[in-house]
Amino acid sequence: PTSAQVSAVPHSGRFCYTLDNDLLTTEQRQFYEDNGYLVIRKLISDEDIERFRKEFMRICKREVNPPGAMIMKDESLRSQFGQSEKVVNKVQDFQEDEELFRYCTLPEVLKYVECFTGPNIMAMHTMVINKLPDSDKQTFLHPMHQDLHYFPFRPASLIVCAWTAMERADQDNGCLIVQPGTHKTALKPHGYPEWEGKTNKLFHGLLEEDEKTPKVHLVMEKGDTVFFHPLLIHGSGINKTSGFRKSISCHFASSECHYIDVKNTSQEHLEKELEEMFCKRYNATSLELKDIWSFRARLVQGERINL
Repeated sequence: PTSAQVSAVPHSGRFCYTLDNDLLTTEQRQFYEDNGYLVIRKLISDEDIERFRKEFMRICKREVNPPGAMIMKDESLRSQFGQSEKVVNKVQDFQEDEELFRYCTLPEVLKYVECFTGPNIMAMHTMVINKLPDSDKQTFLHPMHQDLHYFPFRPASLIVCAWTAMERADQDNGCLIVQPGTHKTALKPHGYPEWEGKTNKLFHGLLEEDEKTPKVHLVMEKGDTVFFHPLLIHGSGINKTSGFRKSISCHFASSECHYIDVKNTSQEHLEKELEEMFCKRYNATSLELKDIWSFRARLVQGERINL
């Protein structure tokens, strides 16, 4: 239980994307309803963020090697910088790292998550993003995309991402960019963008983007946290500074969500890519997408029901 007790009646008439609770104000619920995201200022303490930063640095230096974690590097920089934060642009699936996984269990995070998912909460997908300074040769843009493209579970309305800035994020260092209201649209086809140079593995983007849709740059200070819907179209710009823009995030879902079969859907090619990657990594002959997600998922509150 948290301080945000969710009522047994899931939604009051006017709200489709939040559950009745005593934490969010009516204005906050309406903002999320209209826009698909909500920023909570200074939610995470400086002390916690520094602990996460230290653990990330230990992973970069290979002082710790969390089982199951996917450490994504820019191969073109490895010969120049070796094992350091100057090479690692993402640590994904840190569910076995006790220190980083604390983020997913923080009461101040879960009390907000519960307003979207209800009391039975699974941590499904975890990431520390370290946006590297950009150069002329490669880009660390993340193309505009919808996170639901990656997820073989539904319903979408019971999934939410918590994304916390580990330092100030603005247009100079590549803050999040969102298209408000796009959470009300359907899941769109995704693929690798036709960019010059090497595209990061699994950085899929929308195949067709409506340039007329308004975009908002989410300028956030250290500790600010944005909660957003998995259908919200979002991405991030390039880092034009010499520093490293770090954030930590987790996608949470109600354990009452269920897995779906993505065959013959726009997600099918992603399923093949992930299955091949995990089979190679774990020397397995065959793996199903559901197995991969069951392996990643962790119960953080309440009961594990379906996921």
